[in-house]
Amino acid sequence: MTRPDPAPDKLKSVKISPFYAYFVFNDPDWDWTTFDLQRDLPIADKKFAKTLNSYDPDLKAFKAAGGKLISYHGWADFGPSPLNTLDYFKKVQTVVGESSAFYRLFMIPGMGHCAGGPGTDQFDKMAAITGWVEHGTAPNSLIASHLTKGKVDRTRPLCAYPEIAKYKGTGSTDDAANFMCGKP
Repeated sequence: MTRPDPAPDKLKSVKISPFYAYFVFNDPDWDWTTFDLQRDLPIADKKFAKTLNSYDPDLKAFKAAGGKLISYHGWADFGPSPLNTLDYFKKVQTVVGESSAFYRLFMIPGMGHCAGGPGTDQFDKMAAITGWVEHGTAPNSLIASHLTKGKVDRTRPLCAYPEIAKYKGTGSTDDAANFMCGKP
């Protein structure tokens, strides 16, 4: 779909919710101030819920097929609540049973929405999933970095939930080597 340039007076409304303007209503002139939760959310759900909503915790077929899943969420996420991700993880365990054989969750202190914030938000996601899928090495922890002006100024282990990084008591608190994963 080619996205037309909105008229200048519509630019603000399109930036606020291009999803509703272009996908839900297929109308680049849609005015976000007309949004009505009771009316418009069901329209969006009818069109996109099966594709966009990830509420189904029944991952039995995924697990049976040998699938591996790593998810992560920042504790400082300003968008979707990190508690939603924890809730989903727990529901998967309820439906599928012990999930550590195929599903690892990493909760990241201080990280915003997918990245950013004072937390250690830089880590090699592809190496983690590749190591698990291709070599059978399930990640219990991942080393993550925080960068300031492009330079690493802190490293920390990210621990598979429910474990957390715990300071060993000596050495720099900016060095992952001085932390270990453990129960909260």
